Amino acid sequence: MTALEIGETFGIPGTPAFLDARKFNRHTFWCGQSGSGKTYALGVVLEQLLLETELPILILDPNADFVRIHEPRPGAPADVARRWSEVDSRVFRSGAASTAPLHVRYLDLSPAAKAAVLRIDPIADAEEYNALLHFEGDAATFDGPRMVATLRSSGDAAQARLANRIENLQVLEWDLWSRGDASVTDVIAERPRATVLDIGGFDHPDESRVAALAVIERLWAERESRKPLLIVIDEAHNLASPEVQTAVERELLARLTQIAAEGRKFGLWLFLSTQRPTKIHPNILSQCDNLGLMRVNAPRDLAEIAAVFGFAPEILVEKAQEFRQGQALFAGGFIDQPTVIQMGERLSEEAGGDVGVPLKLAAQLRPPHRA
Repeated sequence: MTALEIGETFGIPGTPAFLDARKFNRHTFWCGQSGSGKTYALGVVLEQLLLETELPILILDPNADFVRIHEPRPGAPADVARRWSEVDSRVFRSGAASTAPLHVRYLDLSPAAKAAVLRIDPIADAEEYNALLHFEGDAATFDGPRMVATLRSSGDAAQARLANRIENLQVLEWDLWSRGDASVTDVIAERPRATVLDIGGFDHPDESRVAALAVIERLWAERESRKPLLIVIDEAHNLASPEVQTAVERELLARLTQIAAEGRKFGLWLFLSTQRPTKIHPNILSQCDNLGLMRVNAPRDLAEIAAVFGFAPEILVEKAQEFRQGQALFAGGFIDQPTVIQMGERLSEEAGGDVGVPLKLAAQLRPPHRA
């Protein structure tokens, strides 16, 4: 097997701990409450996959934690830093000021996704939906104002209402749209080793979900190509929650559920990271065959994990309440037996991290008080 060294076996200092890279061809659930070291440890695993395999990785990154993935840490061994610099990584940032903007094409969306963006119901708004279906445009030269003008000048009442809806919602003004430029979906189709999409910096709350929807739809539409891809969703409760409120959220959840149920045979594998198991839709959670569990204090959450992941011994799951930062239980196909591991160090720079409490200079210089 291709062994990924990710740290040391807890309680046996000096004994390296490994995951089986071959078994990432199944869905993985990664869980840990705030402060457990979940995102840092996630980076340790992803770095080893990038160094020791040829598996392409897509990271949907809501907190910009992985946007410096191309930068080796100053303390990384020279040979590892050299290898790391050779990894083909692409980072796309949300927001108008980005030098590598995260853009997708509106016209590339499926009819259902376009309608969801515009809050059009195919039954209640049947005429507008039909007008949207029959609108013809060139994705490479798409221009929002021109689309609105064309609809309004058509003389058709349904198209005029559609134009009003588009203008009223102002969705074509989003920074997300490529407006004739390249789409990140084209880059992902090339399968670079690592593609990071910083989806958290958009102004409109729906933009991040539509960005994810555009990417997931394209991957599912091209699933017959069977080009392997590990789809990492950090803070996955933002995209795969059981409680959906908008049409965009419903469309995204439907696509993710499809990949969870059928994606393995097409080489589309989910890696979901979140704080609580109940924040992930059960139809997605139940399809995960690998478990990485960091500190979780809530007994109800641990009971849920033990019930869903029967291959993880309940006694070890319960110990997650006692885990210190950077400790994790691994169970499932990617490890020989359930094992508690002290995670190793990152090779690349972590861009996120907690904000510290501002202290006065005198307080910073004093030694901490001990009772």
